[in-house]
Amino acid sequence: MFGRRPDGTLVRDASPLRRFMPFISPRRNDSLVLFSQELVVEEALRFVEQRNATRPDDAPMTLFHLILRSIAKVLDERPHLNRFVAGGRFWQRDGIWMTFSAKKRFSDEGELTTVKRRVDPHASLDDWVDHLLGGIRDGKSEQKTTSDKEVDLLLRLPPPIVRVLIGLVHLADAFGLLPASMIESDPMYSSVFVASLGSVGLDAGYHHLWEHGTCPVFCVIGRIHEGPDGRRRAMLKWTYDERIEDGLYCAAGLERIRELIESPQKLV
Repeated sequence: MFGRRPDGTLVRDASPLRRFMPFISPRRNDSLVLFSQELVVEEALRFVEQRNATRPDDAPMTLFHLILRSIAKVLDERPHLNRFVAGGRFWQRDGIWMTFSAKKRFSDEGELTTVKRRVDPHASLDDWVDHLLGGIRDGKSEQKTTSDKEVDLLLRLPPPIVRVLIGLVHLADAFGLLPASMIESDPMYSSVFVASLGSVGLDAGYHHLWEHGTCPVFCVIGRIHEGPDGRRRAMLKWTYDERIEDGLYCAAGLERIRELIESPQKLV
C-alpha cells in the first residue's frame, strides 16, 4: 500500500504524460495496440532438430521453447516492457513471469490449462527447456493448482457473491494489498501470456487482454507455413497495453525477437 506491492516496484522516473495515461485510459482494453509479425523459422527449426539429437526422447525442444526464450531475453534487455499498471500507477515487475496454455488431452473434451513460470533468461538453453517442460507436465497432470482450487471454491457460491468477492480482490489489488501467494498462483499476473495455436494446426489470431491481473502483453503463435521463397515461416500476433511504454520502444523489442529466432545460435 502507498507505493508498495509484493510483485513490483513503483516506477518514479516515467514522464508526466505516461504517468497520466492510466487516468485517460483506465482499462487495458482501452489501450490496445495490435501488431502482426511474420518470422522466418527455417534456421530455428533446423537448430531445434540438431539440439534434439543430444536431448532425451521424452524431453524434446520445440520452436515454442525458442520463441518463449527470445521473448524472455527481450524483457530482460528492455525492462520497460516488463512493467504493468495497477491502481493508476506504473510498476516494474519483480522478475520475468511467463504464462502459456496447454491442453491436458488433445481432443475436443480436453481441458485447457494454463502454466505460469518464473524464468531466468540467463539459464543455459537445456536448463531453460527442462524448466518449461516441467511446468507443462505439472499443468497437464490431474493435480489441481492453487488457482484451480480457488476457482472451484468460488464457483460453489451464488453468482452475486462471486461478483462482490472478485470486486474486492480487484480493489485490494489496486491498493497493493493482495498477498504474494495469491499473485504468484494467478496466471494473469505475468509479464506475458503466450498461446501456440500452431500446435493444433491453426493460424494466429489477436487476443484481448484480461482486465483481471496485470498482464500487459499477449502473443498468439500460428501454424508453420511455407513462404513464397520456399522457407518456412510462422505468424505471431501481438496484443499490447500501450500505456506501459511507447510503440517505438516496443517495436525495437519485436525486431530483437526476429533477430534471435532467425539467428537461433544467439539463444544459446
